[in-house]
Formats: sequence, C-alpha cells, structure tokens
Amino acid sequence: MTIRVLLADDQALLRGTFRLLIDSCDDMEVVGEAADGRQAVEFARVHRPDVVLMDIRMPGADGLAATAAICEDPELAGTRVLILTMFETEEYVAQALRVGASGFLGKYVTTDALLDGIRTVAAGEALLSPGATQALITRFLTTPSSGPPLAPAERLADLTPREQEVTVLAAHGKSNDHIAQELVLSVLTVRTHIQRAMTKLGARDRAQLVVIAYQNGLVRAEPPVL
Repeated sequence: MTIRVLLADDQALLRGTFRLLIDSCDDMEVVGEAADGRQAVEFARVHRPDVVLMDIRMPGADGLAATAAICEDPELAGTRVLILTMFETEEYVAQALRVGASGFLGKYVTTDALLDGIRTVAAGEALLSPGATQALITRFLTTPSSGPPLAPAERLADLTPREQEVTVLAAHGKSNDHIAQELVLSVLTVRTHIQRAMTKLGARDRAQLVVIAYQNGLVRAEPPVL
C-alpha cells in the first residue's frame, strides 16, 4: 500500500523539498500541501492522508491546534500526525503528544530517518526513542499541569500482567524488536499485546498509550541526571 502524506509547513521551499523526497519513494506519495494549521485540518478532511507531516509554528492556527483538531475528528481516525519542527522545546514535545501526535522529529534529521519516521507512524507506532524525547515525556507528562489523564487509572486493571509489562517497556522508549528480545517473544506477539493494551485503555496510538502509562503511574518519572 502507498502511504499518503499531507505536508503542513508555511515555508514553500521546505514543502517542495519534502515533496520531492517523499514522491521519490515507491511506497509513499504527497497528496496535498498546507501553508497553515487551518489548511492542514481542511486538507486532511479532503484528502484523508495516512500521515500529516506537521510544522508547529505557522501563521494563524499553529501546528498544535491543527494536530488537536485532526486527532479529535472521528472521521480522521486513520490519520496520524508526525511533528517536524526546528523548535524541539520540552513544552512543545509534551503538548504535541498530549493532543495526539504520534511522533516528534527535529528538522535536522537525516533523510532516511524522516522517511523511516513516516513509515513508523503510518504503521500505528510512535517515534519515542529512549533518549531526549523519552526524557521530555517523563518530565512533563507526570506534572500536575499536564492535564487530565487520557484514561482513568482503574482501567489499568483491565490489562493482563504481560500487557502491563509490554506497556511499561514501550513507555521506556523501547521498540517492538527490543521488547521482543528482552521478553523472549516474537515481534508479532509484542505487537498484539501493544494493540490489546491500546484497545483496553482507549489509546489512539502508541504515543497515547505511553502518555496514559505515565499519567496513571504505571511508569514512574526518573529523577533528572545532573
């Protein structure tokens, strides 16, 4: 299947560059370009892309507002948002994940990393590495200001011990391959446990599953390393 991508960035030159890069791949294509957040939401409803490659700072409605509108629209349940921005601040990462973004990348990423990121998000997984992004999730999503939990804590009891174990490892930023190796399971089995946990907790995708794990104390924030 071809991954349908919508570009949302106020810089026409960047949109053109991304279009050339994405359209050069056999497994993906650009279906539209938006110059601001309002257009991003409008074009998402028209084109129904698999992935929206979203900048944060745009005139009018910004990328965070557009991401929230897209992720809240039940008719766009199959659309994932991948944030791509120069502004990798802690607050932006936390806000982007809380409103439903499936990933967050800086514009300094390599070509291969960007294309792999689009494929990862399109497959329903999230770009949550064990490094900087995970540290930001740990720091911000466990604070009182992070907003109400995406799922009530009592719903964690619906998870089997194995589903909880897999969710914890996912919340630590480990990929399905790494989880499979650590638990001596097949990747397919890990993916099944992740999907069942998402369904039980009402998580839109892997990113929201991680948010729920932190917000409800299934995973505890680590103190910062000085």
